[in-house]
Amino acid sequence: MVNSGHSSHIRHTLGRRGLLAGGLVAGLGAALPGVAQARLVDPDRPRGAAPQQAAAPARGVQAQGDPNFHPVQFRLPKPTGRKYLGTTSLHLIDDKRPDPTMPSGKRELMITLWYPSSLVGGSPLAKYMPRRTAMEVDDSWTGEYGLALPTGTFDFANTETHSRLDAPMQKMKHPVLLFSPGYQYSRFVNTALAEDLASRGYVVVAMDHTHETPTEFPGGRFLPGVPATQLPDPLFTRQYVETRVADARFVLDQLTELAAGRNPVAKDSELPSGFGIGLDVRRVGMFGVGLGGYATAATMRADQRISTGLDLDGTLQDDRRKGPLAEAAKKGLKQPLLLFGSDETQFTDPKKDYFDLSWATFWAVQKGGKLNLNLAGAKQKAFTDYQFVFDQVFRDIYGDDPIITSVMTALVGKVDPAQSVRAQREYIAAYFDTTLRRRPNELLRQDSPEFPEVHIRW
Repeated sequence: MVNSGHSSHIRHTLGRRGLLAGGLVAGLGAALPGVAQARLVDPDRPRGAAPQQAAAPARGVQAQGDPNFHPVQFRLPKPTGRKYLGTTSLHLIDDKRPDPTMPSGKRELMITLWYPSSLVGGSPLAKYMPRRTAMEVDDSWTGEYGLALPTGTFDFANTETHSRLDAPMQKMKHPVLLFSPGYQYSRFVNTALAEDLASRGYVVVAMDHTHETPTEFPGGRFLPGVPATQLPDPLFTRQYVETRVADARFVLDQLTELAAGRNPVAKDSELPSGFGIGLDVRRVGMFGVGLGGYATAATMRADQRISTGLDLDGTLQDDRRKGPLAEAAKKGLKQPLLLFGSDETQFTDPKKDYFDLSWATFWAVQKGGKLNLNLAGAKQKAFTDYQFVFDQVFRDIYGDDPIITSVMTALVGKVDPAQSVRAQREYIAAYFDTTLRRRPNELLRQDSPEFPEVHIRW
């Protein structure tokens, strides 16, 4: 006979497993980053047939009566460089762009910088996200169209990073890397990569694009951005990209002011000690995920101050199937651009799935230097922190349940999260070291047995 306590444990375990499976059905039809659609993923459904609609999962069900539920804090992979890390967030106001929805009547942005610091300790470790942003991002994964997990599962607000809050910047010049997140994504969901690059001697500047990505301003003012259920309409994609380009150019202008010893930031932001001294605005690169990769290429075409770029799985056209192509795809760039794709992007065979005409066109016309890497087994979310966040959260809740493998494959692909993080860090750092620091790296010359999941094409 099974005792009641053991029986209750089994019911809770099976209930949690059922909810995860339900979340897999309901939430993993996401065709684009940051969007969870309530669709039943049916691998046997003929191409072009309409997907079945799944019932929206009930919110909070798993938490009710489940003594094992708790918010999950996760562990960021340790940075691999030698530098101590600092981080700070700045509030910027663009006086040249009106925005009547903002208190200033002007375009307002939030940026976060990760940078080499001269301080070992003293300052507290920064949290992964500010509290209101953390609630919004958690809700996008646990809400009506999410993973059928209870609200509060992802404890982003109490997860610690490896960076000291407002620590002094190391007083020597460091190359600058602008970062533009995926569509609807917070600027914080690539913190692990930003910290690793900063530990290797870069200043990484991540931008939230107000009204599209969730943005929290000093004092608690919060704008949620585009709703999680809203697909990127091709009619507005170009507008989003143009806004991101203007944001990036404005941020670079402000960094140039800071490097010159002036302080253009809003009055509610304070600068860490030695801040401007550490910015080398003569050596600037840019990278982004998804729509952020598209924005990277577009910004490089518009602004020659950005001397190198990296597109993480972002199409260079307004609609993956219908176009139109971006100017960067049609005419190429004067600067080098690395295309780093998942298994959801290929440009060598138009007859196969996931063919991207914009990448093929760009590859044919690009004169400023080009490189293509493929992260085999990966989906686009593998280029974000979600690859290890999901893995840790699911294992914390479900232990070693085999269903986790299915869920992770649906979300980020078959690539191992730890190996994926390690490979991305090494190849991305090698690329920027080569193009910004003139330090050629053999890793970019041929496939490496150390990273069998990465394939190179010149």
